[in-house]
Amino acid sequence: MMDSQEKTLELGKNEEVVNEEVTSQVETTENSEPAAEQAEELTRVVYETKADVLHRLQDIAHSEEVPQKDEIEYLKSSFYKLHVAEREAKLKAYLDAGGDPEQYQYTPDEQEEAFKAEMGIIKEKRAKIFKEQEAEKQENLTKKLAIIDRIKAMVTTPDEANKNYKEFKSLQEQWREIKNVPADKANELWRNYQLYVEQFYDMLRLNSEAREYDFKKNLELKTALCEAAEKLADEEDVISAFHQLQKLHQEYREIGPVAKEQREEIWNRFKAASSVINKRHQQHFEGVRAKEEENLARKTVLCEKVEAIAAEENKGSGDWEKHTKQIIDIQTEWKTIGFAPQKMNVKIFERFRAACDDFFGRKAAYFKGLKETFKENAEKKRALIEKAKELQASTDWKSTSDKFIALQKEWKTIGMVPKKLGDQLWEEFLTACNTFFEARNAAGAGARGEERENLEKKQGIIEQLKALATETGDEVAEKVQKLVDEYNTVGHVPYKEKDKLYKEYHAVLDKLYKDLNISVAKRKLNNFKQNLKSVAERGENALDNERTRLFRQYENLKSEIQTYENNLGFLNASSKKGNSLIDEMNRKVQKLKDDMNLIREKIKAIDAENK
Repeated sequence: MMDSQEKTLELGKNEEVVNEEVTSQVETTENSEPAAEQAEELTRVVYETKADVLHRLQDIAHSEEVPQKDEIEYLKSSFYKLHVAEREAKLKAYLDAGGDPEQYQYTPDEQEEAFKAEMGIIKEKRAKIFKEQEAEKQENLTKKLAIIDRIKAMVTTPDEANKNYKEFKSLQEQWREIKNVPADKANELWRNYQLYVEQFYDMLRLNSEAREYDFKKNLELKTALCEAAEKLADEEDVISAFHQLQKLHQEYREIGPVAKEQREEIWNRFKAASSVINKRHQQHFEGVRAKEEENLARKTVLCEKVEAIAAEENKGSGDWEKHTKQIIDIQTEWKTIGFAPQKMNVKIFERFRAACDDFFGRKAAYFKGLKETFKENAEKKRALIEKAKELQASTDWKSTSDKFIALQKEWKTIGMVPKKLGDQLWEEFLTACNTFFEARNAAGAGARGEERENLEKKQGIIEQLKALATETGDEVAEKVQKLVDEYNTVGHVPYKEKDKLYKEYHAVLDKLYKDLNISVAKRKLNNFKQNLKSVAERGENALDNERTRLFRQYENLKSEIQTYENNLGFLNASSKKGNSLIDEMNRKVQKLKDDMNLIREKIKAIDAENK
């Protein structure tokens, strides 16, 4: 009796070792599942719009589908990436249109409100499911503990082992049908179950045929699992194959022992098939890791680009808009790059977002300051418009034209204002300018006719002067002076003819004066003497008043000459600069002395007239 029990006990120990290996293998692969889930992220749907994300959330919230934590987090991340991008685009469009950054307000988003509502429903749904699952796990734990207790009780009555065999098989079937238990109890529960199952087999007094039949049945089941595991090597979806393998391991654990001589062989076959799948999964995961590292490197480069742009100095709106376009292009590229490694995915996104926020924050501050500048510029332009409106009705054509030209030059020196307002102000200013210049041009049509008449008169006088050049006699000088006086009474001529006429007139006069041998000073004195009679006719004291005026001029010139001569004494005649200045001052002194002599002669002429 003891020998038989020892043999069956040894058999149970061997089976326990095999099952511990299976358990270890399952635990290892189960611990790898988060990595597999992370690998699956790369194959997820890329949502183009918030509406797409919301539609998927609604499907989860209002169906029997169990919400998966990783998918919910992915949907949340996708929604807010699209939401932030949409808000930034709206703000940019507002600023581009000349809007005030300080007055910009984000409008309530119905999709975001709907998103939050669906997330709330899903949260409640998950909490309810979790609570139900935990309750079910506790119930399953209680059931399995009861099964273990019953098998344990069977082990204590070896004489009734054969009698209890049918119940034992029923308990095994019940065990397999009962699923999840609390994770912290699972391994201990399995070990206890396996221990008492094997002890029951040790004490089982079956006839050889029945025992062999049981082992054979278990071998068939395990062989089928081996074949299923081997077929998984041809499965294209590595992740799916890995998950299917986990289910096969679970089934393998539930099957009883096989004949001792076949245990190692069947286990090695199953383990070899598992190794192929695990190796493929590991290679796939390493590829995912490599891709994630590549994505991290690409995202790091984009972060550095945005940080560099954000650090650049922007000298004006043009620079801000150029750099804004560059950053938006970088943001678009960012969206095309997949996930970074899990531990860095959030960090690299936060770094990227911080760099973008820094740039757009400083841009908003710039345009806020620009608003004040725009306001000042607009006030300056409005002031010029008011001046233009005040001048637009003036008929003082020459003076007002100069003023309008000055206003236009000043307008060009004033900085920018928002385009819409700038166009409006310019139109108002231009209207005032055009009103004046159109009126001036209309009035100028008549003035131009008068100028042509004056031109003809002056040309006639010049011809008369030319004719006098051929005459002789004392009356020639008097005729010349008469024509000069007449010429001076004629008004303006066309502007483009003025210089030509001036040169022709003075050329004729210079020739006449030269022919008559009259110096400039002499001519002036002669003219003065000729006018003395008309001065005397003004009144009794007219000549005395004129003499007093001339004497004051004489004294002023005398004082001015004295000042120049004093200054000449301080100059260094040895230096080049000193020589040049002395020459210039000497010329001025001589000119002043000539003027003094002319005044002296005029005073003598008055004195002679008074005698």
